[in-house]
Amino acid sequence: MIGQAKALAKRHWPRLGLRTILMGTLLFVAALPGVGAIFLRVYENTLVRQTEAELVAQGAALAATAETLWPRSRTTVEALAPGPDKNASGDYYMPEPPTIDLRSTPVLPERPHARMNAAQPGDPGAVVVAARLEPIIARTARTTLASIQFIDRGGVILLGHERGGTYAGLSEVRAALGGEAETVFRRNGNYRPRYSFEWLSRASALRIHHARPIVVDGKVVGVLLLSRSPRALFKGLYQDRGKILIGIALIFGVLVMITGLLSRGIARPIERLGAATRKVASGDGEIPEPPVTAAIEIRALYEDFAVMAEEIARRSRYLHGFAAAISHEFKTPLAGIRGAIELLEDHHATMSQDERQRFLGNISADADRLSQLVTRLLDLARADMAEPQPGMTSNPIDAINRIVDALAGPNFIIAVSVPDDVPHVAAPQATLEATLSTLLENSRQSGATHTSIAAEASKASLKLIVTDNGPGIPPADRPRLFEPFFTSRRAEGGTGLGLPIARSLLKASQCNIELHDCETGAAFVVTLPLARGPT
Repeated sequence: MIGQAKALAKRHWPRLGLRTILMGTLLFVAALPGVGAIFLRVYENTLVRQTEAELVAQGAALAATAETLWPRSRTTVEALAPGPDKNASGDYYMPEPPTIDLRSTPVLPERPHARMNAAQPGDPGAVVVAARLEPIIARTARTTLASIQFIDRGGVILLGHERGGTYAGLSEVRAALGGEAETVFRRNGNYRPRYSFEWLSRASALRIHHARPIVVDGKVVGVLLLSRSPRALFKGLYQDRGKILIGIALIFGVLVMITGLLSRGIARPIERLGAATRKVASGDGEIPEPPVTAAIEIRALYEDFAVMAEEIARRSRYLHGFAAAISHEFKTPLAGIRGAIELLEDHHATMSQDERQRFLGNISADADRLSQLVTRLLDLARADMAEPQPGMTSNPIDAINRIVDALAGPNFIIAVSVPDDVPHVAAPQATLEATLSTLLENSRQSGATHTSIAAEASKASLKLIVTDNGPGIPPADRPRLFEPFFTSRRAEGGTGLGLPIARSLLKASQCNIELHDCETGAAFVVTLPLARGPT
């Protein structure tokens, strides 16, 4: 099922540009606050809690006024005179945080009408305070648009709508008569939608009811019941439209600026790199310098791509030159073989036995050279394809001794000045033997009679220095010394592949070989990394 869904998505997935993806992502992130305000009711919940806070403030002020106006004896008034009240912890300020939430607070049914009970008289003290409090409540309600009712300790409504009735059975009134202020949601029976999208607002059809006890001398003597519809979401948005529009404009402007920066830092450099890649692939063009505004990773990508392009170009030049060299190297013996065969075919009957043997000998020599070239080319290919062998270690003394035993003789002296405790190196034994064998064979074939092998160790590497007393290498030949097929002994059967094979084998083990200047003869330095850990 998941695989089918993925396949369907891949078939219908649109082709999007990087700028489109960046802009879409930024717009989505910028729209999240608006989505939260409407669908998660974050902004609306704030409006509802603001309405509750207003009702709490009005109720606290009116309750304090009622407590002050409540009739008391002179002794009680004098006892209360010294200072402000404090709660049990001794703090003077007692803020009341909001208690309702659109997502979790239950919604009660519409508030029922007060039950009329003419036989139940109001509390005498409450009746006196109601008369004094009536103009204050009237002016407060006129300004705050809240419905305010004054209820005595028996639940009888003394001020406000449905005066004379009783709310003794109302849950919030019972809680307030018990000494606890309580705020509840109730459905608003008089609500009628006026806007097209008003159904998105949950608070539009609700009314907030706050019941606050009036406490005198530690006893609840009455309740103030305040109610009001909260600010509607869309009405609040409309009232704050200026700020919201400015915010949207600023957010959109910032989005455009960020998109431009991301475009200059990511999209444009990638497009330029893509265009340069196509030019390089067609053999025309170079990798441009990374833009100054490009991201660090993009700049690194430019640098890596430039290195790769240079390596590809170098490989291409190498293959081109290699193919030309192979063609040249194979063409000479093949031409000799073909010429000898044609002469034998045309003049076989008139040739003497010595002439026929001479031509057959030339064919055999050319065939041997071709065979030798093929063998050395295979060796070079294996050397070029060789890979580093982790953990490979070898003792240079073993390789030196084995090669010296094989090549040293009365006419070719090899002097070794390498200590027995020379450190092990991170290179295969076969690579060391092949390299030393090539260098010593080249020295002997060039006419040297004395060769020396010395060693210099440092903290990270070991250098093997091979010198001889031969004629040396002409300055004009030194730049091409490690090129395949370059040799000054072609007449003696040299292929010009010995040193390139040695360099490729050493490079596979992160080693190196270089020609060094010397007054007489030739000097090569082979640099080998030291083996890590115990050997």
